Amino acid sequence: MSATAVSLNSPTTQASSRRPRALLGIALGYFMVLLDTTVLSVAEPDLARSLGSSTAGLQWVVTGYSVAFGAVLLSAGAAADRFGAHRVFRFGIAAFGAGSLLSALAPNLGTLILLRAVLGVAAAACVPASMALITRLYPVPAERAKAIAVWSAVSGCAMAFGPLVGGVLVDLSGWRAVFWVNVPLAAVVWALVAGKSVHCPRGERRIDWWAQLAACAALALFTDALIALGSGAWAHTGGSAAGALVAGAAFVLRERRSTAPVLQPTVVRARGMRTVLLAGAAVNFAMLGAFFVLPLLLRQTLHLSPTLLGAAFLPMTLPPGFNPLLTGRLVAKVGPWRPALGGLALLVVGNLLFGASALDGMSYPVLAVGLVCAGFGVSFALPALITAVVATAPEGSAGAAGGLLNAARQVGATLGIAVLGAFVGVDTGGRGHTAAFAMLVPAGVCALAAALVLRVNSRSRR
Repeated sequence: MSATAVSLNSPTTQASSRRPRALLGIALGYFMVLLDTTVLSVAEPDLARSLGSSTAGLQWVVTGYSVAFGAVLLSAGAAADRFGAHRVFRFGIAAFGAGSLLSALAPNLGTLILLRAVLGVAAAACVPASMALITRLYPVPAERAKAIAVWSAVSGCAMAFGPLVGGVLVDLSGWRAVFWVNVPLAAVVWALVAGKSVHCPRGERRIDWWAQLAACAALALFTDALIALGSGAWAHTGGSAAGALVAGAAFVLRERRSTAPVLQPTVVRARGMRTVLLAGAAVNFAMLGAFFVLPLLLRQTLHLSPTLLGAAFLPMTLPPGFNPLLTGRLVAKVGPWRPALGGLALLVVGNLLFGASALDGMSYPVLAVGLVCAGFGVSFALPALITAVVATAPEGSAGAAGGLLNAARQVGATLGIAVLGAFVGVDTGGRGHTAAFAMLVPAGVCALAAALVLRVNSRSRR
């Protein structure tokens, strides 16, 4: 048995009966991580008024989370393989609950951005560990595909209820309430995954923390350069871009010399892995970019309350709550590539409709159709890509592969927020042509990813 194999400290029948409880806890942990992204989207206007934030400040409140999440994920998967996925997962849940409590009490914007980065680190500990746990709990591929579908459906409810719940909470108690909700949720998750029903022995792989720090610095500085570019701060942009290049070069040099590289060559070179990573980044680029920009545009043009703003996103957020179950069946039957391709195609259509809506003064009927397409696109693509990365990963590297996929997704999310925010800038009042042009970017990114997935699918069928 490999170093990351799960040993069930009970008879087989008892272990099988405990798997649904463990799966529920793992899924709720991912639900909490996603909820922290989606629930904040409708709180942006209230947060800006409360703390006096500009568009650039709002971008950092969101990207402070995704930058730390994406960068730390590069090593979080290896940490799950090294220290045991169950230990890393439980640590992440506890840190996430504590960080949410402190975020709700943040006195100013700078403190909130820092705490959002802490939450990103905690989230990074949870996600690849959860994928490693599912891989070992459900070793049979067909069962694993269904388990991943359940995991995706439960976590997908964060998209379904996040904006709506966030809107209600903001209307009742302001933006701080969106962080309070994570505290009891973290306690529930901890209770579900506690105990000895699932145990992952330690591995032998070392972790290169210097390379990890270089990766964090490169991603943070690159994001800062994009945000500064959108604000027209040219000197700031140049300084951050230069720093990103230096940190990126340091990361590459460290990786070449390291005996424990962050990007494991056997994982990165696995057949189809790079396509999965690019497709995952494309999905999050489109999804999180839209979640950042569209609430600002809708609030300015249609003057919606936070609750109505959350309800407006239901056409996009409901499909991920139930469609992954269908996707799981499709993946078990036809493999992951065709559902992923269909999902990316729907995201292309959805973003084109977002642009058409912006040209028409944020026409909601057009926007609603785009939201439906995007919601089904995400819920087809992500479960399929998650299954693909688990199937593609070499033996004993499920945690590292899961971390790499989610790192790519968070890098995509960070870039989506920064790029689309740079297009829209401080003018969220409805430069329809600017917003429409911005939506062409994620449509093009998803179209490129779809072409790559189509190529892999064609090769796999030969």
